[in-house]
Amino acid sequence: MVELRGITVKNKVKIVRIEKGGLTQSEFAKKVGVTRQTMNLIEAQKYNPTIQLCLQISKYLDTSLDELFWIEN
Repeated sequence: MVELRGITVKNKVKIVRIEKGGLTQSEFAKKVGVTRQTMNLIEAQKYNPTIQLCLQISKYLDTSLDELFWIEN
């Protein structure tokens, strides 16, 4: 869970990654152009990816951006 000035950004990248082909974290990270460590932090909700990376992840997983990332009130 990442907090940005009182805004909590959540994601379900790990769940969708596993459901949509079962790639390892390392394999998926290579596909979207980041390190495994970065993907680990994203999936653990400890790192807020750029919008460009969010779009790449969304595109690769063939899932809408708002299904993968959302703001929790």
